[in-house]
This record gives sequence, structure tokens and C-alpha cells, in this order.
Amino acid sequence: MRKDVRILLVGEPKVGKTSLIMSLVSEEFPDEVPLRAEEITIPADVTPERVPTHIVDYSEAEQSDEQLYQEISKANVICIVYSVNNKKSIEKVTSHWIPLINDRTDKDSRVPLILVGNKSDLVEHSSMETILPIMNQYQDIETCVECSAKNLKNISELFYYAQKAVLHPTGPLYCPEEKELKPSCIKALTRIFKVSDLDNDGILNDNELNFFQRTCFNTPLAPQALEDVKNVVRRNMTDGVKDNGLTLKGFLFLHTLFIQRGRHETTWTVLRRFGYDDDLELTQEYLFPMIKIPPDCTTELNHNAYLFLQSVFDKHDKDRDCALSPDEVKDLFKVFPYMPWGPDVNNTVCTNDQGWITYQGYLSQWTLTTYLDVQRSLEYLGYLGYSIIYEQESQAAAMTVTRNKRIDLQKKQTQRSVFRCNVLGARGSGKSGFLQAFLGRNLQRQRQIREDHKSFYAISTTYVYGQEKYLLLHEVMPDFDFLSEADLACDVVCLVYDVNNPRSFEYCAKVYKQYFIDSKTPCVVIAAKSDLHEVRQHYSLSPHEFCRKHKLHPPQPFTCNSTDAPSKDIYTRLTTMAMYPHARLRCMCACNRCTYCLCQNLLKLELLRSIKAQLRRVVFNRHMAQADLKNSTFWLRASVGATVFAVLGFAMYRALLKQR
Repeated sequence: MRKDVRILLVGEPKVGKTSLIMSLVSEEFPDEVPLRAEEITIPADVTPERVPTHIVDYSEAEQSDEQLYQEISKANVICIVYSVNNKKSIEKVTSHWIPLINDRTDKDSRVPLILVGNKSDLVEHSSMETILPIMNQYQDIETCVECSAKNLKNISELFYYAQKAVLHPTGPLYCPEEKELKPSCIKALTRIFKVSDLDNDGILNDNELNFFQRTCFNTPLAPQALEDVKNVVRRNMTDGVKDNGLTLKGFLFLHTLFIQRGRHETTWTVLRRFGYDDDLELTQEYLFPMIKIPPDCTTELNHNAYLFLQSVFDKHDKDRDCALSPDEVKDLFKVFPYMPWGPDVNNTVCTNDQGWITYQGYLSQWTLTTYLDVQRSLEYLGYLGYSIIYEQESQAAAMTVTRNKRIDLQKKQTQRSVFRCNVLGARGSGKSGFLQAFLGRNLQRQRQIREDHKSFYAISTTYVYGQEKYLLLHEVMPDFDFLSEADLACDVVCLVYDVNNPRSFEYCAKVYKQYFIDSKTPCVVIAAKSDLHEVRQHYSLSPHEFCRKHKLHPPQPFTCNSTDAPSKDIYTRLTTMAMYPHARLRCMCACNRCTYCLCQNLLKLELLRSIKAQLRRVVFNRHMAQADLKNSTFWLRASVGATVFAVLGFAMYRALLKQR
């Protein structure tokens, strides 16, 4: 809603423009009236809509045409004043003032007009019969008010209607000729209905109506009031109420009725609560709330956001198969002005055998969008009504900004849930296959993917010691001469080469030496297409020698040419390396250098340290509490407790080692 309102009064000389303003301010008719009143500002706290209002007078005797044109361009609403006992002043409304105002304003953004019939105290008849045809002819005219500056009749109402014409205009909502809502208004109210229909059954039941009422007007409806509303709809249309709930048609009818009865503010209150501006477009402030993201920090969805997205999924998964069919996806995005997900999304996340996005894939895509483009994620959540349903100030409340990555490295631990792995390699090395295998697709399924539906991203969940984490794979285009900061910014790097192509490894070696040899980002070499015959690489060092020289673990064999879904072990290792990039403990398995094993051993040792620390605290607390006990019973209990904790710690360590 506008922060202030500027009202301009124009009209022929001697019709009483200045008298109207002075009568409003002093609440009495002035004995002496100047040629023109000074601009008056009415504070917000004394106006019905709580908005500061500026009232501007015009005098032909004191102002030039150029000054008039400037005032017209600045005005939010213009009151054309005529005298009800002067036919010439009425004729001037259509012959002079309306054409003049229209010439000086944009056709697409015309200011609302109020016709003001002053001096009603001088006549016994009304001028409405003359004015109604004019109102029907010009759509910009909001209303007509007859008043009297002398006896203060309808003075306050005049300026209230003028203010209302700006803050709650009829034009964007309703077409008087057709006596129906305009398409843009129907579109906005339909979205509001769908957002409020929490179970997606096409009906607003009593609970949903009460939630809607409380959201928009801060007060619920009494049961009898709810029934009265539904009875009004029932009396006027047959399909407005169904199963004792309000249908979309009934919802639209109610707003039509509000507007026809002059209660535009009711509809505008609803529209503005759901983020719409005066042009019935969602505001930038609503779609893109402020969120600060410091350097080296990432964005993730928080717990409440995932709960909300889960409810949206459940709301549209009508067949309860834990996947969204194309029709269900289309229904979900009906509250959007465009379709946000293209066919590439189905090759970015997990799908079922029919190619439909699963529940896990759905959450993964939202996680990906939030990580890569938080502004777009905020926009999408805005369309779905997150801040309204969860009663938050904005959808920024759905975001978590992680701490600086350097702090994670210093503390050797992280609270992040999403980790990025950039996949680099020469053309044809198997990068795309590596991404698709992460989504459970073998080579046979990958061959069914259309070229124009391919994705350079893949995201899914992995589990590192029972913790669910998202691993985001990004295929980087092979351009050795230029890799952008985005190509280099990640948590772990995959260097993929084709074991069957003798020139494939050279690209990996050069990229590593050029960009990652002095980097703190862990790197893994992937020997792709390991089901094929391995040939000697045309490079000075073999892949194994190269890894040994640069203290990388040996190339990891990988193939997606299998009958079943490819193994996901390598992706768990990548996630573990991303979580613990500085693990440098001696490995307990045969490889002696595998970062995956190093990280696992680090976790085991951390667990043992935690158990020992707990043991020390227990012994210390008992010692402090019973310092005065020096008999052998105390020391016996302490020894038994220490022994129990030691045995439990050793048992947990053995269990973890056996699991590895």
C-alpha cells in the first residue's frame, strides 16, 4: 500500500474548492476565503487508513497552466469540483477537465477521479441524474459525492473516498460494464484460494476459512458468521458451496459482492496480505526479501522449510505413490506465473521407473536451487505462500546461511548439510555417466536420455555415519585455458579420465597441477569405464604414479555399465572427504592413504576421546561431591564406573571397526 496520498482539487473558479479544504481543517465554514489554500498535510494517525494525506488546492488566478500540469502529474487522485447549482461548471467536467487530465497522464496509469458536487445546501434536488451518464462514460471516475462546505455535509466522506480511491482502487479489480472481476484480479484471487486450500481438495473448509480470515484480518469468524457467509453464496449460485465448504467460484463471488457493495478495502486487504501491489503483481519486497550472505558462506533450507515443502508435496501427491506425475507437477506449479522446472530436472534428481520425480528427488531439487540461487528459491517459496502459511515475516526465515568455510576448516568440523563436488575431465571421459550413476541410473537407462534434456548437475543424499547429507555434483565443461571461480569453488574435486582412451588422463593431470596442487580442496581421481580394457596413458607418469607423487589416493575404478544400479560407495567417500578435508591420520585398512578411511578413523578416535572425556568428568564429579569420603567403598565405586565406561568405549570402537 502507498506510504502517502496526494489529493488535488481542480474545477472552475467559484465552485468552492478552497472552502472545502478550509471547512475540513477548521470544521467550520470560513468567513473569508483566500484565492487558494496552502498545501495541507493530514497526519497518518487522524486518517481512517493510517496514511499521511496531502491536500493540494488549485487556483486559476494564482497559478499558470504549467504549474497545473505539474500538480496533475504528482497527484494520486484528482477531485473535479463542480457547483450543483451551476450547469456550466458541470458541463466543464467533460468538456475541459477530464480531457485535460487524460492528456497529461499515461493511458496505462491514469489517476482515479472523484466528481464532487459542492453547494448542495443551495438546491433541493440532486445532480446525480446528470452525473451518472458521465460516470458510466469514463472508467477513471471512482465515485461522485455531493457535499456542502457551508454546512459541512459529506466533507470528511469526500476526502475519505479520495483516499480510498488511491489505496483501494476499483479499476484493477472490477469492470463496471461487465459487472465482473477483471482477469488479473481473478488470477490473483485464484492463487490465493489455492494457497489457502491446505489439503488441495478444491474446497475451503471451516478450518481453512478460519485460517484465511485470521491471516488476513487477524480475527477468526464465529461458527454462525461462517454459516451466514456460505448461505449468502448458496442463495446466489448453485456451485459456490460444496460439501459445506467454499469452492473457487464461491470465493470469487464473495469478492465480487464486496466490490459491488463498495467494500473494495476487503479485497485489497486480502490481496496485499498475499503480496500483491496496486497493479496486482507480486511485489519485489515480497518475492525477494533481504538476506545477507557473507563471502565463503552457502545457503541451505532449514527444518521448517523442509516441513513446509513436505506438506506441499503431500498436498499434490494425490495417488500417494511418493512421486509427482506430470499432471501433479503441473498442479503444484499453478500458483506460479510460469513453469519453473524444465525436463532437465528429471535428470538432475532421483526419479521412479516411470521417470517421475520422487519425494527425495523433489526435496533434492529444492536443495539444489537454494544452494545455487537463493534468490530464486525465495521467489519460489513466495509463490507457494511460505511466509503466510508459516506466519513468518518473509520466506527469508526458511533459509540458513552457513558459517564461513574457513572457520569450518579451522575447527575441523561443519554443520553444513550440502556439499559440492565439481567433476572435471576431458570430453568423453565419462563425467555425465558419473553424474547419472549417482541417481541410480546404469548405462542402459542413461542412453534413453534426450540430448536436450541433459543436466550438468546431479544431487541426492548420502549417509556418513548415519548423518544424511546432500552431495551436489557439477559437471564442469572441459576448458583448460579458463576455469572460473565457480568452477573452482567446491568442497571436493573429481578428476575423471577414461581408462580406454590413452589421451584422457593428460587433461586431469594438467588441471590438477594448474589449479589444485596448492589448494586445500581434496581431490579424487576417477578411473571411469573400468569395465573396458585399460590402456597406457600418453603422459609422463601413469595415473597411479601421478597420485603417489602428489599424495593422492590411487585412482578409483568406476563403471556404470552394469545390470543393476551402480554402486554408491564412491559418492559416500566423496561426501566424507568434503566433510573432513583435513583428516591426516594413519589408515587402518590396506591402502594406507585413503582419505575416506582416514576420515572414518578420525571419527572413531573422536568418539573414543569423547568417551574418555565423559569418564574423566564422572570421576571428577564424584570426587568433588564426596571429597570427605576416604574409605575404600568410594574408590571401589569409582573404579567400577571407570571400568564400565572403558569396556563400553572399547566395545563401540570394535563395532565401528567391524562395520568398516
